[in-house]
Amino acid sequence: MHRGHDHDHFNGSGSEALRPGLGHNRGGEAPAVAQWQTPHLDKQAPGSSDAHQQTDLDQVEQAFVDGFATAGDPTSFLRLAHVPFELTAADGTKLVLLRVEIDQVVDVGSVMPHLGGASFRYDPLPGTLVAKRQRLRFVYFDGQGLRVLRFAEVRNAD
Repeated sequence: MHRGHDHDHFNGSGSEALRPGLGHNRGGEAPAVAQWQTPHLDKQAPGSSDAHQQTDLDQVEQAFVDGFATAGDPTSFLRLAHVPFELTAADGTKLVLLRVEIDQVVDVGSVMPHLGGASFRYDPLPGTLVAKRQRLRFVYFDGQGLRVLRFAEVRNAD
């Protein structure tokens, strides 16, 4: 027993050598991140093919957002960016483009469930922890309802 606990510490010799890592005497592969919550999940429009909400824009999407916001002729800009006005979904449904949505999202609070999950704790975030992000979505109509597609899905269609 040493330092208040009782277990072996390998000294780094032979086949039992451990790499230093996070946590007490942790070796081998890096530990997986453990988090009870999934940040930034919003409800999706019905029929969306994306199982999770997109996060921040990458550089290509950011360039599209910047150009689209200042374009004098948004329709021509969409054509130059190869965004289809009509496309066929993977299930064979014809989709037609209705609108392009660009959202600015700012997270200013955090919630944590109490034990048992019947209640929660709310904390406003200090300015240094406030999260800002943008979302780019293309809203298509499939004859029955709306389908929301991401930039990559639109660019890879047909």
